[in-house]
Amino acid sequence: MFIEPNISGERRGSIEVICGSMFSGKTEELIRRLKRAKIANLKVEIFKPAMDVRFDQEAVVSHDANSFPSYPIDHSQKILLLANQVDVVGIDEAQFFDDQIVSVCETLAAKGIRVIVAGLDMDYLGKPFGQMPQLLAVADFITKLHAICVKCGNLASISFRKSADASQILLGATDSYEPRCRKCYYET
Repeated sequence: MFIEPNISGERRGSIEVICGSMFSGKTEELIRRLKRAKIANLKVEIFKPAMDVRFDQEAVVSHDANSFPSYPIDHSQKILLLANQVDVVGIDEAQFFDDQIVSVCETLAAKGIRVIVAGLDMDYLGKPFGQMPQLLAVADFITKLHAICVKCGNLASISFRKSADASQILLGATDSYEPRCRKCYYET
């Protein structure tokens, strides 16, 4: 990713979106970028949906058990209230946020804040998930990560649900989902 140098000294906001399937490393990449920002002595805050309590009530935790302290919130507008005097805002599991998440990210970026958002771009049916398509449309930078298909070993981009539950939102990990390539996903 190329970011043009800022020789004027003013803060320039941006929106970065990290997307992909389950087990592709989205949260891991989000945490990596936030840790680098902290090394650069930037003030960082991270937010996650309050409903996501799979690994920890408050921290954002990757499947590899790396974590970063966060604020669990139930409505995206709260980010604007809590993100004071920050340089970088991280948002995990963006697909679970309400439809205001896009305008929240745009507002933060307009204030000169670097916004890094991670989320599933598709649900278990292979359909666009939540507000992710809109976030991808307004993003300055997009990183699409891939997992490894558990059936054939190729790159996987779809989260296959192992249970018969038909609700769009089902929090889970390897007990509920596995990454699959397009071919293996549709052969099942």
